[in-house]
Amino acid sequence: MRLQDQTILVTGATGAIGQATCDSLAGEGARIGIHCGQSRTAAEAILERIGGRGFVLEADLSDPMAATDLWRRAEDRAGHLTGLVNNAGIRSEIALDAPLQAWQDYWTREMRVNLLAAADLTRAAILHFRQHGGGRIVNMASRAGQRGYTSRAMAYGATKAALINLTRSVAQSHGHEGITAVALAPGWVRTDMAEAFIAEHGEAAALSGIPIGRMAAPEEIGELVAFCFRPGQASLNGAVLDVNGGSYLR
Repeated sequence: MRLQDQTILVTGATGAIGQATCDSLAGEGARIGIHCGQSRTAAEAILERIGGRGFVLEADLSDPMAATDLWRRAEDRAGHLTGLVNNAGIRSEIALDAPLQAWQDYWTREMRVNLLAAADLTRAAILHFRQHGGGRIVNMASRAGQRGYTSRAMAYGATKAALINLTRSVAQSHGHEGITAVALAPGWVRTDMAEAFIAEHGEAAALSGIPIGRMAAPEEIGELVAFCFRPGQASLNGAVLDVNGGSYLR
């Protein structure tokens, strides 16, 4: 029970990676703030599965004020938070020749949910951690943020690249305060997002270039998040951990 004294807010908790993250963190003793957008029933099911060790909070992170309010409500419920997992994210597509307004709306929404909400939560977390002797942030980035991405989903790759940079900025600027940050950069993970891609392009297209010949399981990601929160892993500060089966090496 290495995390038994920790309370960690997990955004996007009802997706496959979010659920696996909650399970792993709770399995090591942490109390979880389970964020959901609209799937409160799914969030309540997570809470029941982890034995009630936490609480459920709803927030629409496409709303510019929602992230800061989410952290405030998590503080009210927990009193003291020790960690944040910026896991919430969306991936949509648009053609380059789409109408300009549609193109701009697409970029604005992806930036708001994938990056700006995470930035607002990071700000709130740092201000809170300063008052309580430190804390840790884990950001769910992507292989797409390291090597670039398909033309139809450039915003997704761009937001994930920015999330990696945000992680490194926090690590360098606030490590001396006991506030550390780590980013995970998964390749394909067996999630609804992956299944949608497979339905359109076929599984061979998703597995192409992955030397181990399979996608990561959500549980692999959840286990790694829990590892990052172990008190003895402070020296991971600023790291970007690749979880891509060898499909991108740097």
